Amino acid sequence: MKNIVLIGMPGVGKSTAGVILAKVIGYEFLDTDLLIQREEQSLLAEIIKEKGTEGFIEIENRVNANIKADKSVIATGGSVVYGKEAMNHLKEIGVIVYLKLPYQRLEERLSNIKGRGVVLRKGQTLPDLYEERSVLYEKYADFTIDETDLNVEETVEKILQQLKIRYEF
Repeated sequence: MKNIVLIGMPGVGKSTAGVILAKVIGYEFLDTDLLIQREEQSLLAEIIKEKGTEGFIEIENRVNANIKADKSVIATGGSVVYGKEAMNHLKEIGVIVYLKLPYQRLEERLSNIKGRGVVLRKGQTLPDLYEERSVLYEKYADFTIDETDLNVEETVEKILQQLKIRYEF
């Protein structure tokens, strides 16, 4: 088992679950949003404001396509699935786990969508984004964890169960 890559909408808990999962299995933890901020020396929201949505997606694709990691839990930004090179690279170096929440639950968690640096195209709503990305998350995922009614510990436990069943982890 090389790496475990968490994908999903902003607010599903990729970073939170990722840190706990990494501690439990003794892996490193990588947050790709932080890698992007470090490389660009700017906050995500500032990068989106300066470079625009497409510019940000290009940067995110480049950074994710060049990740060098081993035995790491990698929490990606929600828009990582727009980058074909990034997703192909992440699939090569790890198992892709889609953390899925129903739209209503997600909406409750995302009170400050702009401040989070969420990539929304002009005129795009959160329901539009959810619909558009869900298809991509399912396309790239090796398996999906439905987080409905799960707390973070239960999410981590479900991930571990699936890794044991599917990959004899």
